[in-house]
Amino acid sequence: MNSAITIFLAGLIYVVLYHTYGKALQNKVVKADPNRPTPAHKLYDGVDYVPAHPLVLYGHHFASIAGAGPIVGPAVAMAWGWLPGLLWVWFGNVFIGAVHDYLALMSSVRYDGKSIQWIAGKLMSKRTSMAFELYVWFALILVIAAFANVIAGIFVKTPGAATASILFLLIAVILGWLLYKVQIDFKVGTIIGIVLLALAIYIGFKFPIEASKQVWYIFLGLYIIVASSLPVWILLQPRDYLNAYILWFGLALGGIAFLVVGLKGMGTFTAPAYTTWSAHVVGGKPSPFWPTIPLVIACGALSGFHSLVGSGTSSKQLDNELHGLLVGYGGMFTEGFLSTIVISSIAVYGIKVFQDANVAINFQNWAQIYAPMVASKIGKVTIFAKSYAYGLHDAFGIDVKAGALFASLWVSAFALTTLDTATRLGRFAWQEIIEMVKGPEILKNKWVASFILVFLGIYLAWIGKWLVIWPAFSGMNQMLASIAMMTASLWVAKVQRPAGIWKWAVLIPALFLWVTVTAALIWFLIYVGKGSIWVSIITIVGLALNFLLVIDWYHAWKKPAEEYQAATA
Repeated sequence: MNSAITIFLAGLIYVVLYHTYGKALQNKVVKADPNRPTPAHKLYDGVDYVPAHPLVLYGHHFASIAGAGPIVGPAVAMAWGWLPGLLWVWFGNVFIGAVHDYLALMSSVRYDGKSIQWIAGKLMSKRTSMAFELYVWFALILVIAAFANVIAGIFVKTPGAATASILFLLIAVILGWLLYKVQIDFKVGTIIGIVLLALAIYIGFKFPIEASKQVWYIFLGLYIIVASSLPVWILLQPRDYLNAYILWFGLALGGIAFLVVGLKGMGTFTAPAYTTWSAHVVGGKPSPFWPTIPLVIACGALSGFHSLVGSGTSSKQLDNELHGLLVGYGGMFTEGFLSTIVISSIAVYGIKVFQDANVAINFQNWAQIYAPMVASKIGKVTIFAKSYAYGLHDAFGIDVKAGALFASLWVSAFALTTLDTATRLGRFAWQEIIEMVKGPEILKNKWVASFILVFLGIYLAWIGKWLVIWPAFSGMNQMLASIAMMTASLWVAKVQRPAGIWKWAVLIPALFLWVTVTAALIWFLIYVGKGSIWVSIITIVGLALNFLLVIDWYHAWKKPAEEYQAATA
């Protein structure tokens, strides 16, 4: 295989499916109406409900859902060879992940921007909603701990990225003021923002800020409390929009580079296409491709975290229902394209990166040593960053060290965006929980709700205890996707009632995902989780929730559609 062919095929698949399958979902399932007022207009409050330009919201949504997942997951899955991972990214992305993200967004839009957890309660039962809300809130504490640890680590190792990131925040405030208060022309504001962004990167490299990890924890904690409580137009929207330019630039540069490398005859895949059914991947154990692949390749194909973003921040900022396809469906396709670049770059240059680290790898030992060596010696992000950098060098002559540095900055931009969006989502979940139990009003205050969440998350990062339960997170995240997809299938079948076979286009992937994730959690509990009592407990709790969901879903599915209240809009 040649890198030019995979990049071309990925682009073709995503463009064609967006304009056929995606448009059909929009017109026949969601029945998007440009004249129907969205929550951003109906409930405008200048804080969370604020209509955004479609490109700004697409940038926010894509940057928030990406994180490091579409890079790390496919990089680790190369242990099975490049072909299984590539097929799962394309298949899972088109028929499950993008459908999941788009329906989570649009169902939330039809329920006044409420979360997917709230919608599950509306369509199934209150106990489903409460269990779902608590699960999401605890999961987001863990996300904050993990991403704070990742970002603080990057800032310590690459101080220039810290300087640039802080300057990004100031530039975002300037852009937000220009766009919403001065009401400068959108294109002019964008150009000013991009120029300042480039200047910030230059200053970052010239004047790096060096500090300990603990100092960065405190900084990040204060930052995300403020960022999640301020009105979205001041910081969140413009910051994510500008960050997205870094991400888009990196995507375009990488896509073109691996096309050029392929056309030059230097893009032949040197990694094996397929190794074995059970490569050593999860916890260093022999891991069957099915059902463990959705646990490993998360964001590149599908991720439950995306449903929280779609039904959390994005649905409250959608200006027009027709923009939902670009934001929800297109955002997921962009992640799939990113994962395709990751797989292509490692397939071409992965062996070279192993050689740089003095690790002898070949077709015979690939399945056994690839994932463990990536985790312990090379680094899950580093193997991509260096492979990407070699591609830029062979395509355009860019220095390998500069290319790897840019790739690292790229990843930190993803992670920082995910961190503050996760905090805002955790605040929403906490406020919905307090509303359900009719708790004191003070606990619903946005500053109080944010502080409680961030304090717990940063504390876990500070003491390092989040690592004890992190191995269970990938399974829990995909279980969240399963719950969201089952909820979406009910919404489509009972509320939207599409003609013909379209309800099966959601129901079949939802059932496939539920069976896959349940089997994966059972496998994980038996073969991997037994080494940690906390991981085992969390996995068992997750499984219990998963079976509770399917029972409630079955009872709801049997009800006549007439019993369901129509959409509120």
